[in-house]
Amino acid sequence: MSRFLDSAVHDPEDPLFKALGEKEYVGLEIFPNPGVEEVEYFSDEVVGTCPITGQPDFYKVAITIRDSHYLIESKSLKLFFYDLMKRAFTEDGMFCEALAVWIAQQVQQAIEKSPESKGSVSVSLEQKSRGGITIRALAFT
Repeated sequence: MSRFLDSAVHDPEDPLFKALGEKEYVGLEIFPNPGVEEVEYFSDEVVGTCPITGQPDFYKVAITIRDSHYLIESKSLKLFFYDLMKRAFTEDGMFCEALAVWIAQQVQQAIEKSPESKGSVSVSLEQKSRGGITIRALAFT
C-alpha cells in the first residue's frame, strides 16, 4: 500500500461544507440522505500511478452508495480525486485493484457518521488499456 493513504474523511460535525468554495482538498464531506435508496457517482478523470513503473494510470470510476443515511457531497469527491492525482505523482503508486478497495473504504468511512448509518458502498474502477489489456476492479464494503 502507498504511504499517502491517510484518512480522507472530513469532520462531519462541521456544519458547513468547506469544499464548496475551495480549490484544495478538505476531506470527503457528507450530507443527510433526503430519501433515495441508491446514488451513483461517475468520473473519467481519475489518475493514479503504477507502483512499478511510476507512470500515470488513467481510470474511470463508478461509486455506488446504497441504503445510507448520508451521501457524499460531489465537490468534495471531485477534490478527493484531484488530491489523489497530486499525491500519486509525489508518493508511491498503487495497483488498480488496491486503489478500488481503498476508494471504497474511504467512502464507507465518510458515510459512517454513526453506527446505525452504515449503508453499503461499491466501487468499479476501470484502468485505461495498456498493451491491449484493460483492468476493471470491483470493491464492496
